[in-house]
Amino acid sequence: MPNEGKRDFKIISADGHIIEPPGMWERYLPKKFHAQAPRVVKDPEGGDAWEVVPGEPIMPIGLVTNRGDWGRRYEDNNWFGTTYENMRHGAYDGKARLDEQDIDGVSAEVLYPSQRTMAAFMAQPDSEYHLAGIDAYNQWMWEDFSTPDRNRLIGLYQIPGVDIESAVARVKEAKKLGVKGLILSSLPSGNADLSSADDPFWAAAEEAELPVHIHVGLKHAGLSEKVGSRKVRVEGHKLQFAVPNLQFMGGAVAEFSGLFARLIYSGMFDRFPGLEMVMMECGAGWVPHCVEHMDDHWWRNRVWSESSLKELPSHYFYKNWKVGFIRENFTVQNRHWFGVDNLLWANDYPHHRHDWPYSRRIIEETMAGVDPVEKFKMVCGNAKELYKLG
Repeated sequence: MPNEGKRDFKIISADGHIIEPPGMWERYLPKKFHAQAPRVVKDPEGGDAWEVVPGEPIMPIGLVTNRGDWGRRYEDNNWFGTTYENMRHGAYDGKARLDEQDIDGVSAEVLYPSQRTMAAFMAQPDSEYHLAGIDAYNQWMWEDFSTPDRNRLIGLYQIPGVDIESAVARVKEAKKLGVKGLILSSLPSGNADLSSADDPFWAAAEEAELPVHIHVGLKHAGLSEKVGSRKVRVEGHKLQFAVPNLQFMGGAVAEFSGLFARLIYSGMFDRFPGLEMVMMECGAGWVPHCVEHMDDHWWRNRVWSESSLKELPSHYFYKNWKVGFIRENFTVQNRHWFGVDNLLWANDYPHHRHDWPYSRRIIEETMAGVDPVEKFKMVCGNAKELYKLG
């Protein structure tokens, strides 16, 4: 495996992203799916966009890539006009990504798939195509993007939402390959609601010692997402574009709290005490209040509800969860309410929330006065331990 000796890690971003390169799906999907495979089309300003599902609104790429415009203002953010030629190539090329990490002073990144694309595959009524799309992404990440250095390009293994057997099989695949983490976009059983049907997945992840990641939240696989975007039709252009609105893009930073509470109240962490979970790009500042509220809720209702929890709900957050934060002064200043060991810094690169190439500056500004040992844990040490980096 290339370039995977011991190294001096200094900054690890726990949340980075990629975008699929042109031609990827034709390369990795079985030929029988090529006619319906995602394809690159043009946006109204000459940029590139993805038609992920034939006939559905197009997904532009401007805010999920980095044009590398030094001094670019927030007001210049634009979904349209970005091409695979004028963006920085680290969004889809692993070797170029290492160069971009070096410019930013970042030692490694945990890489999440494009959730727009994964959601499109998971919304397909054809389970075979659903699985083929997930497998194609995992294969590309492992065999292509991450190969320059898998200790710096930490690609998460996407889990499908077809049935529990398929989910467990991919946990075993990931472990055999040497992948460092899993990502869920829907419940592994494929069901709409959490239940004991999901338990074989949690058991497999615990046994494999692979942390399970949830980015923003979960959707029910098999159901097409119809809300959260506004449709844009540009005069003189034959295609319609899906442009996420503010709320859908992360305005509701505590939206994850409901799922977080259900997972803990379900008792799954008593059944699988070694299971490690990561919630990312959900915001972090809400967590201390949430676990305080959950503890009180449990004390008042544990008897009549016949709760089986062996510990206070907050215990399972501190023991089983990590939470990511991007630029949250409140989280840093109140870090002891979270437990310093539970926090993971991230820069969301190359999505438009990033501060590349000034991540080091942002860390210093937001962590002024923080004990150096605690700062190191949040920006590197916790991630290094979680992902067992050399």
